[in-house]
Amino acid sequence: MNEPIDRRHFLKQAGAAGVGLSMVGYFNPLARAGTQSKVNAARKIGPDDKITAAVIGTNARGMAHIDCLTRVPGVEITYICDVDKRAVAKGVKAAAKKQSSEPQGLGDFRKMLADSSVDVVTIATPDHWHTPLAILALAAGKHVYVEKPISHNPYEGELIIQAVNKYQRVLQMGAQRRSFPNLRAIIGEIHNGLIGKTYFGRAWYANNRESIGHGKVAPVPEWLDYELWQGPAPRRAYVDNLVHYKWHWRWHWGTGEALNNGAHEVDVCRWALGVNWATRVSSNGGRYQFQDDWETPDTQTIAWDFPEGKTMSWEGRSCNGFPIEGLERGVLIYGTEGTALLDGNAYTVYDRKKKIIKEAKSHEVVDPTNTVSATGVKLDQLHFANFIDSVRTGTPPNCPAEEGHKSVALLHLGNIAWRVGRELHCDPANGHILKDNDAMKLWRRKYEPGWEPKV
Repeated sequence: MNEPIDRRHFLKQAGAAGVGLSMVGYFNPLARAGTQSKVNAARKIGPDDKITAAVIGTNARGMAHIDCLTRVPGVEITYICDVDKRAVAKGVKAAAKKQSSEPQGLGDFRKMLADSSVDVVTIATPDHWHTPLAILALAAGKHVYVEKPISHNPYEGELIIQAVNKYQRVLQMGAQRRSFPNLRAIIGEIHNGLIGKTYFGRAWYANNRESIGHGKVAPVPEWLDYELWQGPAPRRAYVDNLVHYKWHWRWHWGTGEALNNGAHEVDVCRWALGVNWATRVSSNGGRYQFQDDWETPDTQTIAWDFPEGKTMSWEGRSCNGFPIEGLERGVLIYGTEGTALLDGNAYTVYDRKKKIIKEAKSHEVVDPTNTVSATGVKLDQLHFANFIDSVRTGTPPNCPAEEGHKSVALLHLGNIAWRVGRELHCDPANGHILKDNDAMKLWRRKYEPGWEPKV
């Protein structure tokens, strides 16, 4: 077992072709009993109580969820859920190696949600499932850790906030940099004037992704429950270049590189600048490197202006990994008295004469209240530990639904601006697009009938 540290409805209603349960129908028994009273009846977790967890989605990022959860004292994974039989087996095997018990593997997460002994659910599914799954888990009385992006579209982010408020459960979005100790320390200093008044943030991400080619309609693999994989998304035929991962670049299921990776740096940028909703959003770019089934931009810039008199930009290059400031991803915060280069848990701060006045490497601990000094998954553990601590104590997590929604929705707005081909003007109170009905239609999506997320 790993050493713990101290401190990722449902089937449509029956049709002529088959029988299933609708999203709403599955929870009708709870509704008849009174959903709110059912949720309130969930057990209160004390500081020394064991917490049972379920991980949904273990083909990729969910494996890190397993690693992180099994390192948090007092947490036991009791379920591994995935629509891919191979991923279920892989997840069960990984969890069994890292704790004293073997979790149950399920292809259908609904059976797990019906188990009142499960306290927390972590979600590492494709983007189109993040919000619907989170809402179902909250309604079932579970606390939720959901990977970024918190939503597939801005409307879903608003729904998640409603669900958290209604069901009174903890929700943490997987913006793990919010729990990195050095980053938390330096952003606190930036807020206190270390580089003067901040006014511009620049974020970027660069990679060398290959073409996804042109998919062909193919039989669904025997290991995949494609009906459940599609879930809330309107039905489309299975093609051989979709599962796994390549769904990211199709609007029907994914949100492009902006939400796939840009969400991390843009969240840090917004946090450091101390801004919320933009008044103006624009985006440029396209699919330049290859001609294939990739629909989202492989090269994109997004710019935001804020009512606080600040501005922010993100540059994403999926198919040209040439670095900026020597980094394939990072953040620059500009102020009246200096500049801060933020690189995950590391940073370098310069004065106006380009002299280094403060710096820290990722492996160094500059915050004495934190005891973990590492990179990669060991830093991610801090975010999971913060989530579990919030479940135990009721204190707000480091990235609650409201903060996750703001950062993610800014990027959704950038994608909307790119898709309609024009600048957007937005309400600084909630981000809603002003005087552009066509653009506002992309604030939400269409759902497969019977699968609409509801609070």
